[in-house]
Formats: sequence, structure tokens, C-alpha cells
Amino acid sequence: MTVPAKALAQSRRTVESYEDYAVRYDEIVGHVPHPNDQAALKRAAAIAGPGGRILEIGSGPGRDADFLEGLGVKVRRTDATRRFLELQAGRGKTGDLLDVITDELGGPYDAVVALAVLIHVPRDQIDPVLEKIARALRPGGASVVSMRDGDGETSGRYHTVDWRKDAFAARIEAAGMELVSHSFRVGRKERGWNTFLAVKPS
Repeated sequence: MTVPAKALAQSRRTVESYEDYAVRYDEIVGHVPHPNDQAALKRAAAIAGPGGRILEIGSGPGRDADFLEGLGVKVRRTDATRRFLELQAGRGKTGDLLDVITDELGGPYDAVVALAVLIHVPRDQIDPVLEKIARALRPGGASVVSMRDGDGETSGRYHTVDWRKDAFAARIEAAGMELVSHSFRVGRKERGWNTFLAVKPS
């Protein structure tokens, strides 16, 4: 599928902005996943099984990958921002440059994790991206995605898209995955976040 030029430009502007902001972002977000995300990651790791192979899209500083590896799974760390990969390399972690909008994901994986990253996918590209995630999973594999709650969309330095819980759950199911659980939390700046755990039917 050809990605529209507007969506590509929005995505590239976001990635470039993170190149400059990566160090500060690492300082702000901390290094332990939120308890809601921890619960979903634990379930995904259990589905993957000991030594299971998990793809993380948008690893950022790598805190979620660290947590997952502590559960006994293997994580392929990826990000579209080179600076994030450099930060991880500085502490001995290897990652791959990957843009979820333009690149294929490989696989099959036992699970795919994308926390606080698909908010940067333009609204008209979310279906192709979720379909990629579904294709990358083995039958019975798990997907964990967190999205900011709301209806808004911004097109500044960082292109961001908010989704209401039911609307995004419908996109997950339209991509061929079954929603298993959902949790809601309030994050920084009092913004709501939904975390979804879904599985690919066996």
C-alpha cells in the first residue's frame, strides 16, 4: 500500500522532533512502566511463553523492553528515531531502525507491543498499521497497544491523534484481532490513556 504524501510528511516531522527531544523525553517518562501497562505486558509475556519473541514498536528509551526481558522473553527493540536507539546502545542494548508506517514488521512474533507510539500514526493510516501488526503475529499471539483517549488531532511538531476506547477497539477487531482486556488511566497533564490487549485468533 502506498502511504499518502501528507501522512509521510506528518510522520517524518514527528520523528525529526523526537531526534532533538529524546534525551529530555527519557528524563521525563522515567524507567518503570505504569501499573496498567505492566499488567498488560505480563499477560503478553505469559502468552509468548519463556524465551518467546516479542517485537516492540517505538521502544524509545527502552524501559518497557527492559521490563519485558525481566519476564524471560526476548525483545526486538525498534524505533523510527535514531537518537533513541543511540541512547539504548549507550547502555548495551541493541535496537533496529523501523518505521511502522512505511516498513514491514517481519515475524511471526509471539507478541507485538506498541505503547504510547501509535498516537503519532495519522488517523487514515491506523487501519494499515494495525493490519501489519496482525500479520506479524503468530496465531494466538498477543498485541499490546496504548492510545491517548479523546477525539483530537494535532499537526504541530508532533503529529498526534487521540482515539476513544470503543472506536479504537473497533479498529483492532477490524484488523483481525480479538480484544481480550482494556484498562484506563490518567497520565501526565491529566490526559487519559487506554491500554488494549488483543490476540490473533488461533
